[in-house]
Amino acid sequence: MAAVQTRRRRPGGPITRRWLAVGALLLVGLLYYRPLHDYLDARSQQAVRVAAVQKLQKERATLKRRLRRASSLVVLAREARTLGYVRPGEHLFLVKDIPQWRRRHHAASRGHRR
Repeated sequence: MAAVQTRRRRPGGPITRRWLAVGALLLVGLLYYRPLHDYLDARSQQAVRVAAVQKLQKERATLKRRLRRASSLVVLAREARTLGYVRPGEHLFLVKDIPQWRRRHHAASRGHRR
């Protein structure tokens, strides 16, 4: 009798190996989901914060320019005048009813032309 070689089959064929590979990929995907999600969330938050910082830097530059302009003597003097301050030796006059004065002045000037 000839020796019959029987092939022993492994307990897992190609289909089983495929399912194990798919399972391993799913496990890796599940393990990487949370860190990847956190990373993408942090990137989007960083973009929002960078935009806010840029906006604040522009606003700061604008305020610095306004402060430099407002600190000049000419502008300070003009602002003081609008608040009613006068220089020493000057007299403050309050003029009221300017529209009425203009009407009278205009009517008087028309009378002289005739």
